[in-house]
Amino acid sequence: MARWCYRHRLVVLVLWVGALFGLGVAGTSAGTDYSNVFSLPDTDSKQAYDLMTKAFPRSSGDTDTVVWRSSGDAGSVTDPAVRSRIEPALKEIAGMRGVGEVVGPYGTKNAAQISRDGRTAFAQITFTDQANEVPKDLVQKVVDTAQGAERDGLQVELGGQAITRIQEPPTGVSEVVGIAAAAVVLFLAFGSLFAMLLPIVVAIMGVGSGMMATMLLSHVTNVPEVAPLLGSLIGLGVGIDYALFIVTRHRRGIQRGLEPEESAVRALNTSGRAVLFAGGTVCIALAGMLVMNLRFLDGVVIATSLTVVLSVLAAVTLLPALLGLLGPRVLSRKQRRKLAATGPDPAEASGPAARWSAYVQERPRSIAAMALVVMAVLALPVLSLRLGATDQGNNQESTTTRQAYDLLAEGFGPGFNGPLQVVVPGGADTTELVRTIRATDDVAQAAAAPPAGGITVIQVVPKTSPQSVGTDRLIDRLRDDVIPDAGVEAHVGGVTAVFKDFASVTGDRLPYFVGAIIGLGFLLLLIAFRSLVVPLTAALMNLIAAAASFGVLVAVFQWGWGTEFLGIGKEGPITAFLPVIMLSLLFGLSMDYQVFLVSRMHEEWVHTGDNARAVRVGLAETSRVINCAALIMICVFSAFVLSGDMEGAMAGIGLAAAVALDAFILRTALVPAAMHLLGRSNWWLPGWLEGRLPHLAVEPAEPADPPAESPTGPSKNTGANKNASPNKNTNTNPKPNKNTGPNKTAEPVTTAEPEGSGTGGATVVHGFLRTADGDPLAGASVTLVSRGGRQLDRVTSIADGSYIVSVPAPGAYTLAVTARGLASRAHHVTVGGGPLVYDVELTDDGAGLVN
Repeated sequence: MARWCYRHRLVVLVLWVGALFGLGVAGTSAGTDYSNVFSLPDTDSKQAYDLMTKAFPRSSGDTDTVVWRSSGDAGSVTDPAVRSRIEPALKEIAGMRGVGEVVGPYGTKNAAQISRDGRTAFAQITFTDQANEVPKDLVQKVVDTAQGAERDGLQVELGGQAITRIQEPPTGVSEVVGIAAAAVVLFLAFGSLFAMLLPIVVAIMGVGSGMMATMLLSHVTNVPEVAPLLGSLIGLGVGIDYALFIVTRHRRGIQRGLEPEESAVRALNTSGRAVLFAGGTVCIALAGMLVMNLRFLDGVVIATSLTVVLSVLAAVTLLPALLGLLGPRVLSRKQRRKLAATGPDPAEASGPAARWSAYVQERPRSIAAMALVVMAVLALPVLSLRLGATDQGNNQESTTTRQAYDLLAEGFGPGFNGPLQVVVPGGADTTELVRTIRATDDVAQAAAAPPAGGITVIQVVPKTSPQSVGTDRLIDRLRDDVIPDAGVEAHVGGVTAVFKDFASVTGDRLPYFVGAIIGLGFLLLLIAFRSLVVPLTAALMNLIAAAASFGVLVAVFQWGWGTEFLGIGKEGPITAFLPVIMLSLLFGLSMDYQVFLVSRMHEEWVHTGDNARAVRVGLAETSRVINCAALIMICVFSAFVLSGDMEGAMAGIGLAAAVALDAFILRTALVPAAMHLLGRSNWWLPGWLEGRLPHLAVEPAEPADPPAESPTGPSKNTGANKNASPNKNTNTNPKPNKNTGPNKTAEPVTTAEPEGSGTGGATVVHGFLRTADGDPLAGASVTLVSRGGRQLDRVTSIADGSYIVSVPAPGAYTLAVTARGLASRAHHVTVGGGPLVYDVELTDDGAGLVN
């Protein structure tokens, strides 16, 4: 497919552009129909909501509030000077098209809309449509008209969901800032304008298609308003990162002498496979949200998964087409001149990444301990995590919604912004119940509205704010004690009660959700790397990363550390649905980095059987691109602080912190340090499980170049790949040298005829180990490894240099030989139906003999 896309690049490009414009036209014509369904089945607040909908079916429009406060010499809000300015404004608003009703405080029935001190009053504006359907022009006209009544000593502010919409920054600001920051990082990494543009174009095509498709899907299923924001957030991150991995592999292939087409095909066949696997893990992690059985999250799963799928599709189809258009120009001019002048680059890793990798190998215990301490300190705030809901009291102080919220809290009490509704069905007498509620602790006031349809609603105003722990306790007290003691059937509802129930259900189901996505990730890594320890380590690292990132989230948004500096408003509880979304995205992204890191280590392990070398080489060759990818994601996620949405800002900061900690501490330090400490145990898999697992190639090794010499005979340089050899003292000297790089040409496969016929069952490989002088080599380690990377047998050569290892069945294997002071060797052998004689010569210059 990669080759077809490369050669038919114009066709692929036209198809993608046509699809994007087609979806754009259809989405723009159809508009959006997002819906926020926070109610939960089988909860008390849901039953209250259903009863109120039945009793008041016409109360469908959004209701917002105009608040005014007089100060100084302006007198009270009932003074003629104040009324003469407010009443004409309210009358003008009531006459606007799209406004259904305006209820002011100056009627005899609405005296409760004036505070006790007479300084604060409010009016309620009911629009004919829900908040997301009210035209912004109408909302802005209402705000301008109301605030036009201000004068010295008279402050007018407005609050409500419709009002919030005009405070949001222009759509796409956060995305544009994130893309611009990613472009800077890509240019610094590649040094080429064209190479920098490739990941950005691919991400824009994938995310743009996903957003347009989400708009259309909102007409056929419930998609919450926050879903497109989260979809663009994750889509931009993974879209740029996936393209980055493929472009990096392609550029490296060209620099090592491959033709552009062959390099692109190999890049898609290696890193492209890893991208498909990584994208699949992200979608599986997102689908884990369905375990929560929360209707609100279904639309989030659809929007984010669809965007990820389209981003992956763009990376594996559109990207090779763009690579075909650019050809060698994917390299900078300087790199092209160097390639022409000096020839292909050597296949070894060098620079800071290689030096850091060697440092980790030298000091794994101290590095692991330091990383664990840092993560533990950052995770401490998570112990005080409290789930809830954000409201307009969390907005920035400069916004009119925040000031209206504060004026109402000051004039009528902090609980006025989050009243509770006690809904009593069946026409029961509520006199005694109202009296009891008024006498309950933390209740400021309670009043019953006239019955409608046999249903009575008691409005209860708490003494504490909607986000206070005291309000949560009041809801529990009403449900558990007050209502049962009154002997009537009643349900506690209202926005505050709905979010409390949402937080409770989320907390109860969160362990099942975490278990589901951890279990799925474990199975995927088990199949990919044929190891029990690698997926167990990954699961533990994911939990550590989650705890530390939520610790950062609590410190910033719940404790208020830096909220004003970041311009994200006032501290409060963490939005109830955010842990589910964040954990899904975090586990998916962490799996991406784990796959890209460990797949290179696993490839080296299969070729050499040397764990220390595998971990060192894998880290040296992948840490730079992983850190670059993480830096891009941090830029994209952090930019969502500018979205004007508190949930979007929480998700952006939380995911940026999670990616930073995961890439720079866990994958770059703690994971490789732990793998050095675990040694060969990293690749352990029980024999009974090996045969039962399906085979999945995540990132296969690049095709082998033909060997320079015959793999048989006594030649010193036969049967081994110099580029695959570690340094002279592989087991004792962790410092990388010119031979610690990637394996440009794989070890040639040696097929030897068996000494005798066999039955096709278990057999052996045996022979002699010698030095370059022909002396027997005693005490060397000989390991037989399956092509899947599992150790099958390990022996030590005896005094005459002989060895014998058991082979379970005929097939292809890797025979790894290591000895102190000599270069380690790895040979691919094919065993037939009987014993195989295989002599190996170890030297100090990276050459070996294959017999």
